[in-house]
Amino acid sequence: MSLKGKHIGFGLTGSHCTYDAVLPEMQKLVDLGAKVTPFVTYTVESTDTKFGESADWLTKIKEITSEPIVNSIVKAEPFGPKTPLDCMVVAPITGNSTSKFANALTDSPVLMGAKATLRNGSPVVLGISTNDALGLNGVNIMRLMATKNIYFIPFGQDDPVKKPNSLVARMEALVDTVESALAGVQYQPVLVEKFKD
Repeated sequence: MSLKGKHIGFGLTGSHCTYDAVLPEMQKLVDLGAKVTPFVTYTVESTDTKFGESADWLTKIKEITSEPIVNSIVKAEPFGPKTPLDCMVVAPITGNSTSKFANALTDSPVLMGAKATLRNGSPVVLGISTNDALGLNGVNIMRLMATKNIYFIPFGQDDPVKKPNSLVARMEALVDTVESALAGVQYQPVLVEKFKD
């Protein structure tokens, strides 16, 4: 399926260690002709970490897409009936945001965009990155997997020995997952080894 002309929301939550893997996928969507509108949580917008300063990440996002960054719930609300998205990607989505999304909580621009997209009957693609996926958050991931119009970027354990409950999406499969989701199909296999041989 061609992504040319598709309007895709791209939400980032606070899994700072995965931005290096995610931003090239945002660039691929743009290169394929999609209109990409970035959404960020308040954590992404304001938190500096050992993985980089928030201002630098925001600058990189702005360099990829010419669309303004959606950084408030007020700015996210029009993406319901007024300016519907063809697809909303949330990658990375943390365990915290996964838990909130699975329980219908909306406290960030990213979750507002995702919830609005579901309301419109359009696909939401999730790229999980959480140390608690095989712990207490497992029930939330399974709830989302069983929800209509929610699709997952294939994911697997990133460090089974040191972090046995951790799961991270194989972000390089993001574009393929979006294309499949737009066709109403979950890209397979969804459970994978995190790193290809």
